[in-house]
Amino acid sequence: MPDELLHLPVIQNILTREKDAPGALLPILHALQDAVGFIPEAAVPEIAHALNLSLAEVRGVISFYHDFRTSPPARHTLRLCRAESCQSRGSEALAAQLREHLALDDHGTSADGAISLRPVYCLGACACSPALELDGQVHARLTPERLRALVNGCLEGETC
Repeated sequence: MPDELLHLPVIQNILTREKDAPGALLPILHALQDAVGFIPEAAVPEIAHALNLSLAEVRGVISFYHDFRTSPPARHTLRLCRAESCQSRGSEALAAQLREHLALDDHGTSADGAISLRPVYCLGACACSPALELDGQVHARLTPERLRALVNGCLEGETC
């Protein structure tokens, strides 16, 4: 059975529970991503049919909100702050270092699925700039050396 088909019972359960609520599309997408980890392609026609929407409308909402994923998430997510305080303390140079080290663009995921890079625009650690969040844990007063060590730890399978 293809991987996409494994998610059909979950999709149907969420649709049955949520489809009649006003403005059901976003709650359905959130529930599906919470349950599966991403929005499988097989869900798009099912959601469109259940809500009497076009495929384009469903895909448009998924692509508009950058927190929705259409593929499984990486094992580690690195969110580097790019807001003014962190920029003034060198986050742009750290971002360039990350892109080069990981051979990724912003919003990219490494080919092996180990790490995903996502820019954010405030982690609430402005007094300790520059900052990043790695798997939900904030690391502040980041230096190029500390950043390299954190990323290498993730790539080598250590707990980040």
